[in-house]
Amino acid sequence: MGKGGEKGEEEGGCEKMLTHYTWEEIQKHNSKTDKWLVIDRKVYNVTNWALKHPGGIRVISHFAGEDATDAFQAFHPDLTFVRKFMKPLLIGELAPGEPSQDRQKKSELVEDFRALRKTAEDMKLFKTDMVFFSLYLAHLFVLEFLAWLTLSYFGTGWIPTLLTALILATSQGASGNWWNHRHFQHHAKPNIFNKDPDVNMLKVFVLGDTQPVEFGKRKIKFLPYNYQHEYFFLIGPPLLIPVYFYIQIMMTMITRRDWVDLAWATTYYIRYFNTYVPFYGFFGSILFVIFVRFIESHWFVWVTQMNHIPMTIDDEKHKDWLTMQLDSTCNIEQSSFNDWFSGHLNFQIEHHLFPTMPRHNYYKIAPLVKSLCNKHGLNYQVKPLLQAFKDIIGSLKKSGDLWLDAYLNK
Repeated sequence: MGKGGEKGEEEGGCEKMLTHYTWEEIQKHNSKTDKWLVIDRKVYNVTNWALKHPGGIRVISHFAGEDATDAFQAFHPDLTFVRKFMKPLLIGELAPGEPSQDRQKKSELVEDFRALRKTAEDMKLFKTDMVFFSLYLAHLFVLEFLAWLTLSYFGTGWIPTLLTALILATSQGASGNWWNHRHFQHHAKPNIFNKDPDVNMLKVFVLGDTQPVEFGKRKIKFLPYNYQHEYFFLIGPPLLIPVYFYIQIMMTMITRRDWVDLAWATTYYIRYFNTYVPFYGFFGSILFVIFVRFIESHWFVWVTQMNHIPMTIDDEKHKDWLTMQLDSTCNIEQSSFNDWFSGHLNFQIEHHLFPTMPRHNYYKIAPLVKSLCNKHGLNYQVKPLLQAFKDIIGSLKKSGDLWLDAYLNK
């Protein structure tokens, strides 16, 4: 079934017989209990390994039955090290007559993108500048000091409290392992329902063009979605971090036993309460940190969603890596303020194409990405910051209107 023969491969002095498979056969193995994927034309059975996968079971399972070469390269900085764990999973390779890409993906486009990645490697764009990140960390400590200094000098009136909260909101963080566990799923299949956790809106919002119509036809009405562009201001930016993310972060650190992250979080709160209890008291300090998270949540939602909600959001279409990222992502115009304010997420296209590339190198690879897009007629979308914010609301309104039309008329 789907096998085109066998061939020998020399490995460590022993000959290992590799079975040939067609894409038709490989694509059958894409269930929870049966997962195959292809990397550099080699076929791997990752059914059992997925449970042990350091990046989590979901991110590797998203590519079951597909070519995962570009995703594999995107998420693993040390390919030589990772390949050592892949040898026991190898079960065969693509038959000689099979294309390297599945589902009619354009070979020239895929190969051109891989050549671009090789260029980025030759330019050493995946090398971290420790000076940059040392200065970045130092500036966070400076902000924390300024926050303390503001209260020490001006007191705890509402204006100094507001200024201090704004300063602290720009210097917050979260569990790195939680972020990678969640965010790599988003990078692997951005804006794809049932795969990207960032478009799992718990039926609070409907997104894109297809989901609203589906909900409308099925008469699903958990909320009046035709007003979602209005209630977004009440439950989106204000509540994401203080409620949903905060609970999820703590539970993830405990259930996944991320003791290092938990230790960092603990030291932060020890430092925080030692600093602010003298100003606000214990319970006042708890209210103050909630207020800081409330402000931070507004920044987070607007900055992270301006690149994605207005873009294509749909079911899995099995696109190549470059096309998939471009359809679901856009950039924001570069400026010193935009770079700082967004944490270089204004280069969201480059961030998605090369998720392990340090942020300080995005601007270097961006012209090459744009040139590749022009060659293949792909839309490399760049917006002004305020327009990107506006497009979030416009997109939510459009999806809400689609839902209402389907709900009433279909």
